[in-house]
Amino acid sequence: MLSTDQSIHSHANDIPGTRTSGSNALVVWRLLDGKPGHEHQSLGLVNAMQQRTALHVIDLPVGHPGLGWLYLLGGVWPSGQALPKPDMIVGAGHATHGHMLAAKRAYGGKTVCMMQPSLPAELFDVCLIPEHDEYRGYSSFIETRGVINHIQPAGADKKDAHEVLIMIGGPSKHFHWDELGVVAQVYDLVRKHTDVHFVLTTSRRTPGSFVSAMQRVRLPNLTIVPIAQTDKDWVQTKLTQVSTAWVTEDSVSMVYEALTAQVAVGLINLSAKKTGRVSRGIEKLIDRQLVTRYDPYGLYRQFMRPVLGFNEASRCSEALLAYFNGAYTNRRLVSRLS
Repeated sequence: MLSTDQSIHSHANDIPGTRTSGSNALVVWRLLDGKPGHEHQSLGLVNAMQQRTALHVIDLPVGHPGLGWLYLLGGVWPSGQALPKPDMIVGAGHATHGHMLAAKRAYGGKTVCMMQPSLPAELFDVCLIPEHDEYRGYSSFIETRGVINHIQPAGADKKDAHEVLIMIGGPSKHFHWDELGVVAQVYDLVRKHTDVHFVLTTSRRTPGSFVSAMQRVRLPNLTIVPIAQTDKDWVQTKLTQVSTAWVTEDSVSMVYEALTAQVAVGLINLSAKKTGRVSRGIEKLIDRQLVTRYDPYGLYRQFMRPVLGFNEASRCSEALLAYFNGAYTNRRLVSRLS
């Protein structure tokens, strides 16, 4: 069984050559592809596991994805040399998949793939698959509400009821970007709530023309903080301070981060290019009254409330640890949302 001693988090070049036999910490290799969104997913999972048991987490950048498949064929994985052997290998993003399988073949450990892979999911010990992917295969899997993230909810006493965060996306492959429509919705929202201070931030996809248009509007209760003026933890910190967040619906990861932060979440409307897994995921959130759409009549007010207990990293970490600790890991793990 796993212990509950103090946890450790390290980078590969900080680790001594072997794991001491007296250590009861679960060794987790966290494979990184260099993409912040993917790394936030795996960070959220290991942070949640650290709240339940002792972990020794080793972060390992994977480099070129093609090398992973070559290493798998050769039965080697050079990055793991002189490291404590893993109990669990966690990866998010396609570039980590070949490396995860190569690492397991060379050193053992249970693999946790944080998506529905393009490979047969049965190659991994457990996959964490968003509900909107509608997975129907035969692997061990945990169905998730959206993608896992690293956001930690703050208590209601730390939130300012008079401050609202607006998060803007941009052109995407799933939604039509309507700049004038987004400007109009934001303008109407801010103008009708003069007792609230709004802070608007952007993403890497947000066109510069949108920021220029919003700056020309000059609303006294609106502050614009473009992404270039923020650091990597700015959104996470801000979500712990505000009571409400409005998000353009193309920014799916931001929607789930806001839900995890336990703030009331509203959607700034965009039209989907087609009915697909992303738009289906958004519609399910609306149907379950977890989020609500902006409308010019203010009907959204009756549905704007925080969703307590929305923490997929916590739920999945508990299920994973119970499964890997149990006597029935030879049986398939199937965990679907109701």
